[in-house]
Amino acid sequence: MNSNVCVIDKSPLYAAMEKVRQKAHALLGLRVMAILAALAVTMPMLVILSSVLQPASEIWRHILETLLFDLLKNTVILCMGVMAGTFLLGVGAAWLTAACDFPGRNFFNWALMLPLAIPTYVFAFVFIGLLDFSGAVQTFFRSLGVSSLSWFPNIRSAGGVIVVLCLALYPYVYLLARNAFQTQGKSILEASRILGHSPYKAFFRAALPMARPWVAGGLMLVLMETLADFGAVSIFNYDTFTTGIYKAWFGFFSLTAAAQLSSVLLMFVFLLIIVEQRMRQKMRFHQVGRSSMQTGRIELHGWKKWCSLSGLTAVFLIAFVIPCLQLAIWSVQSIAVEIDIRYLGLLSRSLLFSALAAVAITAFGLLLAYIQRQHADNFTKWVIRLSTMGYALPGSMLAVGIVIAINSVDKSIIRVISELSGVKLSSVFNNTIVIVLFAYSVRFLTVGFNSINSSMQRITRNIDEASTLMGITGFKMVRRIHMPILKNGLFVACMLVFVDVMKEMPITLMTRPFGWDTLAVKIFELTSEGEWQRAALPSVTLVIAGLIPLMFLNKKADQPAL
Repeated sequence: MNSNVCVIDKSPLYAAMEKVRQKAHALLGLRVMAILAALAVTMPMLVILSSVLQPASEIWRHILETLLFDLLKNTVILCMGVMAGTFLLGVGAAWLTAACDFPGRNFFNWALMLPLAIPTYVFAFVFIGLLDFSGAVQTFFRSLGVSSLSWFPNIRSAGGVIVVLCLALYPYVYLLARNAFQTQGKSILEASRILGHSPYKAFFRAALPMARPWVAGGLMLVLMETLADFGAVSIFNYDTFTTGIYKAWFGFFSLTAAAQLSSVLLMFVFLLIIVEQRMRQKMRFHQVGRSSMQTGRIELHGWKKWCSLSGLTAVFLIAFVIPCLQLAIWSVQSIAVEIDIRYLGLLSRSLLFSALAAVAITAFGLLLAYIQRQHADNFTKWVIRLSTMGYALPGSMLAVGIVIAINSVDKSIIRVISELSGVKLSSVFNNTIVIVLFAYSVRFLTVGFNSINSSMQRITRNIDEASTLMGITGFKMVRRIHMPILKNGLFVACMLVFVDVMKEMPITLMTRPFGWDTLAVKIFELTSEGEWQRAALPSVTLVIAGLIPLMFLNKKADQPAL
């Protein structure tokens, strides 16, 4: 009888059940990892929200009574102005390059994306250096004998920072709107013409309403970037929530007040995330043919052709060529002073932070993409969505939440070690690169995940099933089957994260260990002192790094999204 039982235990049925059990444990482990990632992203937000329940300190009362209204007013003015400006620039340029035909259209089609390579804080100090009282433009007018320049606009104003952010951020609207106009096809224009509409009316009554979800999505991205901006507004001395958070922490030395101020900003961010998700759900379309706007474009003649060409040329010159030329001139003037061991240290630390973050985020992005592939239920989708929402959160706000959370963890670990071993430590994670890398991971995980997940979607289930029949399962399948197919997506994810971390200022500024300055931090310090020329060389390095992902983006510039 016992021997019969043994035979049953070793039967193929038992082996199959054992494999199912092992697979269930593996899948459960993957789901736990996704939940931990979601908790890591939501932890800073929960910490910030919990600060509302803390007693109001004297500093918070001072901010509430004297500064909060001005911060709110300045932030609203900035957001409304930047949205209006980027709408005009982005939609106008998108329509001309997607639906019209004129000399230079192919060049502007990709050239108008190049301002994305320049960080907003670099835009800010370049234009202040050019247009301020002691800048090159006003100096040139005075050299011509113009005695009074009272008519010259003040660059250090709300209008100045709005213009600078519009020039830096309009490509977000341009890219999405151009894709929308390209996928509409010439049938929209033909139908409008049959109804007797001029090209002008066809744009406002047919093309623009159909592109509304894309345009709104681009404006939501612009709005999030404007709310999160710290470098440009600090250089302009234009106080918004991000500068208020920094001053509450490093000016008033109150991390609690910074967290309470961050909670107000977090409410705005949550609202924008909800609106952006709704806009993204509406971005659906049907297209006939491979590239439906390649033929049938509106040919511009006469003054319309020259006005279009002149307008796009002016945007390209002001938003990219002039800033780059000014940076090049300043770099040549300061290179002999700036190129030394200190600059090499700044560069090496920037590269180290970027490389470590890129590897860690790409690896974890691959893990999340694999988890989503294995689990198709709604719970897992929501967990991964929480894990990848850090990109919508301002860096200064994340820094506050993460530092407070890490401080609590640090104190608990120190207390446990002290009780168990008697060893007294001053810190475990504080003042280490662990905090910086953790903040980078929370902020930029969505960049790595999206690039890898889009490549993962191209791997059909038939490939997995064939691999399973050949006995290749689990991690071996990922290593031998998935990784070779995903190598381009992994490279793009690693590259995008690398560049984003290189340019990130507020997280690095607020969480870096003492003495671990990077190029972005050095630019902030130099521009705070008005040293525009000395800030040019590290800025050129960041601009060159920012051009790398655009080279890959340009290859797909004319391909409509499917």
